[in-house]
Amino acid sequence: MVNEISKIYSDIAELVNLARIKAYRTINSIMVETYWKIGQRIVEEEQGGAFRAEYGSKLIENLSRYLTDTFGKGFSEANLKSMRSFYIAYPEFDRQCLANLSWSNIARIIRIDNPEERNYYLKEAASQNWSYRQLERNIKSGYYHRLLSTQAGVNNLDKYLPAVIDSKDFIKDPYILEFLDLPENIEGKESALESALINNLQKFLLELGKGFSFVARQFRISTETDHFYADLVFYNYLLKCFVIIDLKTTKLSHADIGQMDMYVRMFDKLKRGADDNPTIGIIFCTDKSETMVKYSVLQESRQIFASKYKTILPTEEELANMLQKENIKLLTEQE
Repeated sequence: MVNEISKIYSDIAELVNLARIKAYRTINSIMVETYWKIGQRIVEEEQGGAFRAEYGSKLIENLSRYLTDTFGKGFSEANLKSMRSFYIAYPEFDRQCLANLSWSNIARIIRIDNPEERNYYLKEAASQNWSYRQLERNIKSGYYHRLLSTQAGVNNLDKYLPAVIDSKDFIKDPYILEFLDLPENIEGKESALESALINNLQKFLLELGKGFSFVARQFRISTETDHFYADLVFYNYLLKCFVIIDLKTTKLSHADIGQMDMYVRMFDKLKRGADDNPTIGIIFCTDKSETMVKYSVLQESRQIFASKYKTILPTEEELANMLQKENIKLLTEQE
């Protein structure tokens, strides 16, 4: 009897909770569209002609004062300017995408100057349900630019799985692992890196990207005579394949590439299911020589990739310099 009553209580509580969530989403959708319309009216007034120039120059200041007196918080000059920027950035209201985002997320995204970058974060934040904290972290860590930096190096993946997923949504270089709270130099501490990743698995999955689910750490692959252990194994349900990650705390070496090549081949032979695509391996390293990449199996491989990682969040300037150097290396190697 007690269990039945408890179930009734929990069921009703769940109904209330779902109703609140639905109500919040409805209200949020209406408010986002309203803010877009406010931005539209502001822009129309400011562009209304010379006879409105004097009035338009103080429109936001006066409007902020009026709306704050009438409705209270939420209509500061800064917020009204964001509404204006919102309309300028998106002169056509895409209800399906924009209405699914919170105003705080939209206000952050429209501060991005590059339209392609802005649209990427808009779509990803909406489809992946990013919180404001996750969005802010991805913008600060150059998520979009890190994906772009791999384009020249992962064209093979485009050819390999063109109908499954865009390669830019899969591999990044570098990966930013500042959430591990590890020092910048962790040479010789692979086990500490592995443990930190497992302890922060949810954040690591978000950094990896779409479709990843964790399978195991130190995954044993056995042959008739030997046992081998892959550091981390994931399955990507979009790529429909296993993804092996090998952790290194030093610069990429030929031995690292050879080891991953063996792991991928063994996984394809012993673990891959009939409906799975070929296994993919990613070597995490602190640095890599593009010459080694060019003259190793990485150059032509459709299954093996090497990416650097950083345990300290770089500044925007440091990240820009890092990506610029990587792009220069890629262009040099291609010439």
